[in-house]
Amino acid sequence: MIARNTIGSPVADLRDGPYGSYDKTGTYARPPYGQGSLGIAVEDNTEKAEFGNEVDFYRDPVLGLKSVGFRVFQTSENVLLGGSANLPNIRFEIDPNLTSLPATDYSSLVWVPAAFPSTYENQWSPYIDATTNGHWFLTGAAGGATGCALSCTWAQIKSALDDSGSTGRPTIHTAAVSKGRDNAWVGAIDGLRINQNIYDFEADGVRARRVN
Repeated sequence: MIARNTIGSPVADLRDGPYGSYDKTGTYARPPYGQGSLGIAVEDNTEKAEFGNEVDFYRDPVLGLKSVGFRVFQTSENVLLGGSANLPNIRFEIDPNLTSLPATDYSSLVWVPAAFPSTYENQWSPYIDATTNGHWFLTGAAGGATGCALSCTWAQIKSALDDSGSTGRPTIHTAAVSKGRDNAWVGAIDGLRINQNIYDFEADGVRARRVN
């Protein structure tokens, strides 16, 4: 867990499972990689959980992000608590390096998944592609300067960050999966994809798998 971005007493824990409910069988009834996942539990809108990496992506180019997404274990209870879009996010802390904001060196680049089909409740989802599904936004001054404070497509937000100014191009600080502060949620994530790596969450650690 990224402690400085965690609020309250949520859970973000490497675990075995989960498996689909009693009436689920087939491909989506078990974790998509190995036998484990990243379990997340957030009690209410006062809590926030964030699990990620503060080292390995540091100073990587934001514009070099080509493929981003994950697989999620969503439950019908989560939908009752917050609707079909009650899902975790992917969040990159970045230095936006915008020409119009030379003193601004921090923003969060956040993906919000679209409403979730009920077909995949109480089991694992297929891969959800964050470059085509849902929307993205930028926090802080960078959001206002780019017009992406609330909602942009992946193409729009990358174009807005690509101003090629004298301050350089945007770089990544950290990469993480995040939930909160909005609705209670209990579920899991697996197969987090960032470019050519798929991150397989297992009870004994996180394994990077190369995309073939």
